[in-house]
Amino acid sequence: MKIIFATHNAHKVSECKQIANGNLDIVSLSDIGYTDEIDETGTTLEENALIKARTIYQSTGENCFADDTGLEVDALDGRPGVYSARYAGENATYQDNVVKLLREMQDKTIRTARFRTVVALIIDGKEFLFSGEVEGAISSACVGDGGFGYDPVFIPLGETLSFAQMSPEAKNSISHRGRAFQKLFAYLNNRYS
Repeated sequence: MKIIFATHNAHKVSECKQIANGNLDIVSLSDIGYTDEIDETGTTLEENALIKARTIYQSTGENCFADDTGLEVDALDGRPGVYSARYAGENATYQDNVVKLLREMQDKTIRTARFRTVVALIIDGKEFLFSGEVEGAISSACVGDGGFGYDPVFIPLGETLSFAQMSPEAKNSISHRGRAFQKLFAYLNNRYS
């Protein structure tokens, strides 16, 4: 089954394909030549995931899914949350966002946080939502060079390594995105295989 993942983010596509384990033909927006920006104007992860999925479904008429992920830091009242990808500004890099986060966390003793992912699926015109969450803490400095985004500063609960220090398989088995995608793929496999 072919399905569009409504993202240009190659890191996300790679993670997604690893989790799907070859059971789906997952194509990205780059693969289908879709170059328009999709404005994420929602105030929740659910809203943003649906905005992206609906935009692509309306544009292509093909089954698709989209995700939105947020890092919620307790000491920052849940920030960056829905603004995680653009925390340090509209065109911020992963490093810009991490630097801003570490600066804001410099004097904080409570470092608990969670990653949340919501996946919106539109298949045959019907909409479904799947979510995944992982609790953890923000480290005081970047550790590891794998992964992407906030991975170098997020240590999952019960682990001693950051996401950036883990193998892709280890990260995907416990991550927020991994958990949301596993629910998505279980649904698709049950319904369409």
